[in-house]
Amino acid sequence: MKRIAILTSGGDAPGMNAAIRAVVRFGIDKGWDVFGVRKGFSGLISGDIVPLQVLDVGGIIQQGGTMLGSARCHEFETADGQMKALSQLIRHELEALIVIGGNGSQAGAYALSQLGFSIVGVASTIDNDLYGSDISIGVDTALNVSLEAMDRLKVTASSHHRAFLVEVMGRKCGYLALMAGIAGGAEVVIIPEVETDPETAATELRAAYDKGKASAIMVVAEGARYNAEEMAQYFQMHGERLGFELRVTKLGYVQRGGAPGSFDRLLGTRLGAEATEQLARGKHGVLVGHLKGEIAITPLAEVVANKKVLDLNLLKLARVLAG
Repeated sequence: MKRIAILTSGGDAPGMNAAIRAVVRFGIDKGWDVFGVRKGFSGLISGDIVPLQVLDVGGIIQQGGTMLGSARCHEFETADGQMKALSQLIRHELEALIVIGGNGSQAGAYALSQLGFSIVGVASTIDNDLYGSDISIGVDTALNVSLEAMDRLKVTASSHHRAFLVEVMGRKCGYLALMAGIAGGAEVVIIPEVETDPETAATELRAAYDKGKASAIMVVAEGARYNAEEMAQYFQMHGERLGFELRVTKLGYVQRGGAPGSFDRLLGTRLGAEATEQLARGKHGVLVGHLKGEIAITPLAEVVANKKVLDLNLLKLARVLAG
């Protein structure tokens, strides 16, 4: 092994830069030449590949996002696009590629590995919906951003005796919403995995007031059947009957930005370092993740073939605690 590249793809996540830094410095320490692919798979297809030195990744561990940039690339979803990407890897005389990202990114990584190229994936997505890792790069920071927002909203909610709805990211996975609801003391949690209609949500909020609570918080995952727009519309139409208003706050991309916390800096560093170790051992076609408190390796074939399942016992926990 002499020449490797690193690529970040899909949604950016706090801690990606820590992983990039670890790959570059561990790779150079092994005597390899390390290159960065800018703008994800789109940059790979166009050959936007640059050399990276130790100083190039200095001072990036505390920065959010990814220094290499990221972009969605529909062309790479085609066989022709994948062959163009492979030809660029060969043209630049690269021997292996490390792909940092979530489900879509690792599906792309698997596609390249099926073409015979040496690939190692690194689990990174704030949605925490990637099979092969209990927690991915960016999740902890995104969760803490959600909690800070909820804590601040609770102050206003209590002062004005109001109910607030907080919508968090996560696509079709309710992990962030559920964890934020438990840790933030929400009265209602709405996730894609378990459909909850507006009337049921309203009943649960009303129960909080009937118990003497001065305020109430509902956390909704963006991918839920009844998301922020649906809930807000329902409460607006039936506000007189329900007896209270519902104020809506969408956190959106705020959760993906900002400096990564200590956990994500450490996780990104450990996963990035292990990715280079896998290549040094001649291992490829795998995802480096975090399982049961330890760094773990899962074949990319298993990652793309399986769906991560949310522990719904945690939803029961949230409902009991909301009482």
